[in-house]
Amino acid sequence: MSRVPGPRLTDIARAAEVSTATVSHALNGTGRIGEATRRRVRETATRLGYGAPGPRSGRTLGVAVTTFPGAWNYTEVAYFSRVVTAATSAAHARGYALTTFPADRAADDSWHGLSVDGMLIVDSPRGDPMVRALRARGIPLVFDGAPGDPRPGDRWVDNDHGATTHEVLDHLTASGARRIALQSGNGDEHYARAVTAAYTGWCARHGTAPRIVPFEVADGQGHAFDALLRGPDRADAVYAAYDPGGRQLLAAAARHGLRVPADLRVVCASEDPGYAVTVPPVTTVTLDPERTARAAVRLLVDQIEGTCRTPPGPVVVPSALLGRASSAAYAE
Repeated sequence: MSRVPGPRLTDIARAAEVSTATVSHALNGTGRIGEATRRRVRETATRLGYGAPGPRSGRTLGVAVTTFPGAWNYTEVAYFSRVVTAATSAAHARGYALTTFPADRAADDSWHGLSVDGMLIVDSPRGDPMVRALRARGIPLVFDGAPGDPRPGDRWVDNDHGATTHEVLDHLTASGARRIALQSGNGDEHYARAVTAAYTGWCARHGTAPRIVPFEVADGQGHAFDALLRGPDRADAVYAAYDPGGRQLLAAAARHGLRVPADLRVVCASEDPGYAVTVPPVTTVTLDPERTARAAVRLLVDQIEGTCRTPPGPVVVPSALLGRASSAAYAE
């Protein structure tokens, strides 16, 4: 089947009401043109499908984490590091290379020139500009975590965050906790919204007031917990839904003279094996990033090659609660 030719520079110039030279400068990042003009040209090029993939020959996949804007090294976070490693292995097994894109590219407007056969996008928030640009180009997408703006035909791999949150809260209750707080995300990705909704729903059913502390990645000493850990009505357990939260809580408990788990029980969602050797060892929730990444790459490659038989929607990967001393029942 012959491929319909894509738009030419003259087509983009006409639609953007600029010269072809301006289009060339805007798309190549050269020349002295205003930022507003450069952005308008690139948005026009994306809308017209400029640079959309032709016959598959590069055999290259991309992966990006688009949760938070700006530059941050997501490969330093255990979950994302393990996703990238497993996705690379799975891609190689299917004969594809995998390119990891930096987080600050997610808010860039240069995705019209991205040369990949398909993209694995992790924790895509609502209004994700990278997703919008790649959709316009017709590049196949698969998501790790429910996309912020799902469309019919989208496929993604995720955990049942509601069920996992309920399991953690029931575990803490069984260990003797009565005033359970949540450290939740401050982003707009599905994970933060799903965990928070499950927690507030659980609190409503159990007749307890929700206590939510926003996650702050730079808060190494856990000062965000200070108000929560003071007074006679202080929290006696916290579920930290983000990787550094367990260590932040251990630091905050030490500062306030609270014993873990006697005074404060701690559970953290993390893939960091170091939690097994903290003092005390911290109970963690694993989301099984390796299984998630392998499933996502399989869906993406099958989609690229036209062999995907998996229906649109989520593929659910089980999570697991790894119980350790930090959340154990305590008796004097």
